[in-house]
Amino acid sequence: MGEFLRTRRARIAPESVGIPRGDRRRVPGLRRDELARLAGVSVEYYTRLEQGRSPNVSDSVLEAIAAALSLNDTELDHLRTLVRPTRRARPSPRGASKPKLRPTVQAMLDQLDKLPAFVLGPTMDVLAHNKLADALYDLTGADSRNMARHTFLDPKARDFYVKWPEVARDTVAVLRLLATRHPDNTCLAGLVGELAVRSQEFRELWAHHDVKEKSFGVKELNHPLVGHLTMGYESLPLPGEQDMLLVMYVPEPGSAAAEKLALLASWSLPEPEQGLADSGVGLGPADRPEE
Repeated sequence: MGEFLRTRRARIAPESVGIPRGDRRRVPGLRRDELARLAGVSVEYYTRLEQGRSPNVSDSVLEAIAAALSLNDTELDHLRTLVRPTRRARPSPRGASKPKLRPTVQAMLDQLDKLPAFVLGPTMDVLAHNKLADALYDLTGADSRNMARHTFLDPKARDFYVKWPEVARDTVAVLRLLATRHPDNTCLAGLVGELAVRSQEFRELWAHHDVKEKSFGVKELNHPLVGHLTMGYESLPLPGEQDMLLVMYVPEPGSAAAEKLALLASWSLPEPEQGLADSGVGLGPADRPEE
């Protein structure tokens, strides 16, 4: 919590809140006493909070501090969880085992044949997907079935994501939010540890303490077969499942991305069975070979 609050203080320019920067300032952003004054609390009280020694702090004080730090709703909820971890943190979904999805979820994905769609679990694993999502991401590899591993450990990811630095920042911010919500999830802790050991970029971004909900936005991809794709995406909570998201990529109708997705979809269709093709089953009268 202390690191989170210190990083939030560091991003507030003193002059933006009417405080002269001066020549002797030794810290970036706001000092503790300046933040306390803006929030209307004593320096001693704020210091105890930043040190994790005020578990009974009221919501009104947290909201005042959030306003002084210009926290968004996700960051404020994250701060509440950090202050009261035993009351706010969510139980890990079904322990550390891999979550199981209802069969109807996969059936739904399969019928979304024009849109890449997949389900993300609470450790950013791809738990289910349709054929077009597989054609887009090549989900057969171990690393590609986890969005965080794919972003930081797959050497092709930097070319695949047109805006890789932005994707990397967002991935870490989502992962930190999940880790705070599920502090007892050993799989999630193991994933964070693995990425911290194997990726310097991940370590640097993790130290920023940013948090973000994965909700909607624009995704730009550079697919090895069809080239550049610009699509909107929507992430919807899966009913009845905690911290599982149904993610769909939605290109603008008639756009180049829509045409390229249609091309990928045609390539991912199963080959017709040779026996049926030879027998003429399923063909119209005009398509059947002459006797």
